[in-house]
Amino acid sequence: MRHIGLLTARAVFGGYLAVHGAQKLFGAFGGPGLDATAAGFESMGMKPGKAMATLAGVSELGGGILTATGIGEPLGPLTIAGTMVVASTVHRRQGPLSQNGGFELPLTNFAVAIALMSSGLGRYRLGPRLPKSLIRLSVVGGTVLAGISLAQLLSAPPPAGAPDASDEAAANDGPDPSEEPASPEPTAEAFGTRAAGAA
Repeated sequence: MRHIGLLTARAVFGGYLAVHGAQKLFGAFGGPGLDATAAGFESMGMKPGKAMATLAGVSELGGGILTATGIGEPLGPLTIAGTMVVASTVHRRQGPLSQNGGFELPLTNFAVAIALMSSGLGRYRLGPRLPKSLIRLSVVGGTVLAGISLAQLLSAPPPAGAPDASDEAAANDGPDPSEEPASPEPTAEAFGTRAAGAA
């Protein structure tokens, strides 16, 4: 029963991540496509936008397929976990709940990826496990790539319309009827980065 449960979790989790990657890369399933995703990445300070968007899309698509099939265990969940760290950072300003555009979904994806890495992918998988030497190399490479993305995100200035301390103080005094409401800040989800959100 455990192995059937793991297979079900992998198929659903990996399948959805692969879909999100295809949305970014190819505009499939109603997604934005690579050019729009790249523009969104550029606006968040992740440059070059097209290269970073491609990396995020390939990580989600490839990581999802590897997780669903179990090929090269644990490379699939490892790839997704790194991507979701960046995606959670993308959504950090919107808070913890997805209804506000926050990091609920990428953080949940990260937790599932870590759980699959810890438990193993089960008996029903294709191909052998990745050799330990390649696992170590993958961890190092993924950490470096995620670190580059995080450094760009955290050093970028806040997007136009992002709240700061003076905005919060003004909000505590109530709305000013003489001012028109500001347009909401575009979230990373608008750029097709919800699941890589990422990156």
